[in-house]
Amino acid sequence: MIPVDRDVLLAIAPRVSGRKAEAQANIINSIGDSLASVLETYEINTRLRVAHFLAQVAHESDGFCTTEEYASGAAYEGRRDLGNTQPGDGRRFKGRGLIQLTGRANYHTLGGKLGVDLENNPEMAAEPKLSLRVACEYWKGRKLNQAADGDDLLDATRRVNGGQNGLDARRAYLVKAKAALARLEATGVARGPATDQPVLRRGSRGPEVAELQTRLRAAGLPVGVDGDFGPATELAVMRFQADKRLTADGIVGPATWAALLKGK
Repeated sequence: MIPVDRDVLLAIAPRVSGRKAEAQANIINSIGDSLASVLETYEINTRLRVAHFLAQVAHESDGFCTTEEYASGAAYEGRRDLGNTQPGDGRRFKGRGLIQLTGRANYHTLGGKLGVDLENNPEMAAEPKLSLRVACEYWKGRKLNQAADGDDLLDATRRVNGGQNGLDARRAYLVKAKAALARLEATGVARGPATDQPVLRRGSRGPEVAELQTRLRAAGLPVGVDGDFGPATELAVMRFQADKRLTADGIVGPATWAALLKGK
């Protein structure tokens, strides 16, 4: 389980002020303690899966500032494709949740999966802790882990939004999420068993990286030896880790070094 928490959310969230800052703090504080365990329940449990999830929900929630869309919902009135068949359904079943659930039919279906009567109590979907579960259930239903596993932002956005709305913002959040998670995991690795080798990850440079690249080449992975830990080296590390049944996170810590040094 990746120990993602409120600090990771804060690293991703934009800086805001006034009422938006108060709302943002409430949402982040409400979901921070349970975030890791809830994500694990839905198998959102790799760096890529968590990063893509956080990027999408960050955009959908306006930087964790709301769990309810700002518009009235009147635009959804009469939308039979959303199950809005009764007068007032557009406003009643407006977008809510960290990934905005919209329409009577979706409230009915997702509420059933969560064991919560959202159809008769639609406002509950905006409660921060429940809004996280709403987003995870939506994520599961749209098979978004598949898009995340391929690091495919376009596909993930299409499955969430139906198009490419807000793609640039989602991309920016994804970059921030990946960086925050890399820092988190690197810190965890650095606290692991003692090793004479340094923890290396994307962006590292120097003779230790050259040694890493040499050992990757010896293991049969086609990577250049230039002392620069770039995307090609990260991919080679992840392939090596997967082959050795290690966590394929691209971070070279004690376990990965141990596996590499066995080839001495």
